[in-house]
Amino acid sequence: MYTKMSRALSALCLWLGVVGLMGLIAAVSWQVFGRYVLNNTPTWAESLALLMVLYVTMFGVAVGVRNAGHIGLESLLVLAPDWLRIRMEYVIHLFVLLFGAAMACSCASLAESVWAYRLPTLGISEGWKYIPAVICGCLIVLFSIEHILALAQGREIEVM
Repeated sequence: MYTKMSRALSALCLWLGVVGLMGLIAAVSWQVFGRYVLNNTPTWAESLALLMVLYVTMFGVAVGVRNAGHIGLESLLVLAPDWLRIRMEYVIHLFVLLFGAAMACSCASLAESVWAYRLPTLGISEGWKYIPAVICGCLIVLFSIEHILALAQGREIEVM
C-alpha cells in the first residue's frame, strides 16, 4: 500500500512538473511577445517564470529520488560484497532521508520568516518561493522510507 501511495505521489509530481513547465513556457513566451511585439514588457512574467522553475525543479528532484535517478556512487557498491553493499545502501537512503527532513524543516522556517513580505510583481507572499522545497523535502523523506522498506524486504522499487 505504501508503494502504491508513493507511485501515485510520484506520478502526481510528474504531472505537476509538466503543467508547471507548460506554465513556464507560457510566461516566458508572453514576456518575449510583450517585449518585442507590444513594446511593453509585462513585469510579472519574469517573476512567475522564476517561481515556476522552482516548482518544476523540486517536483523533478522528488521523482528522481524515488526512481533512484540521482547521482550515486553505485560503481563502488557493485564491487563490494553483498553484506557491505546492503549496509551501505541503508546508510545512503538514511542520509538522503535526513537531507530531505533538514531541507523541509529549514525551508518551512524560511517560508514562515518571510511570509509577511510580498513579491511586488506578483502580489503574493515571498514565502511561496520556499514552499516547493518544503514539499520536496517531505516527499524525499517518504520516498527514502519506501527505499529502506524495500531494501529490508529484499525487493526493488517499481519505477514508472
